[in-house]
Amino acid sequence: MTDSEHIYGHLPVIETERLLLRKLTLADAGDMFEYGSDPMVSRFMPWEVHQTPADTEEHLRFILNGYEQKNKLTWAIELKSERKMIGTIDYVKWLPKHSRAEIGYALSRNYWGNGLTQEAAKALIAFGFEKMGLNKVEAPIIPDNFQSQRVLEKVGMVKEGVARQHFLMKGRFVDLAMYAVLKADFIAE
Repeated sequence: MTDSEHIYGHLPVIETERLLLRKLTLADAGDMFEYGSDPMVSRFMPWEVHQTPADTEEHLRFILNGYEQKNKLTWAIELKSERKMIGTIDYVKWLPKHSRAEIGYALSRNYWGNGLTQEAAKALIAFGFEKMGLNKVEAPIIPDNFQSQRVLEKVGMVKEGVARQHFLMKGRFVDLAMYAVLKADFIAE
């Protein structure tokens, strides 16, 4: 069994001071709908705002199916103090041959501005460097997503450039600002 098969098959729980990063379950549907139906949360995301709980269940089943197929690295972000799933964070793309992965995240607007995304991202990046053999973690974002830009800079990422009209999102081509951190430059704290 390769390292990638092991990680895909056994997504570990990652614990931080305030958070548990864990596998999603169908029981998370209500919490996910709460933020997935918020247009402010989906604004910079490739997915459409969830109109109904059925949209959320479909999205959740897609993730759960990815666990079964061993091709999805998505963690629920659970706030320990509330025992509530408040977002997701994942390695959207993992290229083990190149020791590189791309990180993505979404967080309920009710919890913005508290350093929680930064805490989750730092933990997942550290996991990537320590357990997945990564040398580089990347995060492409919409250039106007200043909030995400601050999160990435706080976890040690630097802007490497902008890929013009790089991604078709919600019917239009968008630029992506490419942020990244190298293992040699990452400070886990």
